[in-house]
Amino acid sequence: MAEISRKELVLSLIQAGPNPRLAGVDLSALDMTRLSMEGGNLRGANMQASTCRETILRGANMTGVDCSAAQMPFADFFDATLLGINFTGANLQGVRLEQANLQNAVLNGANLLNANMKGANVNGVKFDEKTTWPDGKKGSQGNPANYTK
Repeated sequence: MAEISRKELVLSLIQAGPNPRLAGVDLSALDMTRLSMEGGNLRGANMQASTCRETILRGANMTGVDCSAAQMPFADFFDATLLGINFTGANLQGVRLEQANLQNAVLNGANLLNANMKGANVNGVKFDEKTTWPDGKKGSQGNPANYTK
């Protein structure tokens, strides 16, 4: 369970102003729907099973974050640093991953249906046959690089 409540998170985001620092914080199973953490440092945070519907994470540093089983439809990761992020089993329908750095990200079983991956760095991305790509293809029927153009 999360180390802080949604109310505590909202208050800390208000106090933090631009570029909030949440590195290493346990945000697991926390509802962060429609919050803005734009430009934030979430490096190494635990976001397992969190809910981030329409959450703004543009330009955020999410290196090494565990987002397994997270519900993140329509979240905005434009230009975010997602190095080695774990999206195993995550719902990423309609997310904006434009210009994001997904190098070495784990997408096993992730649902990326209708996601925008234009210009994303997908070098070393790991996926399995349960991964759903933006066009609905499954696993090896799609290639991550095909969705970055």
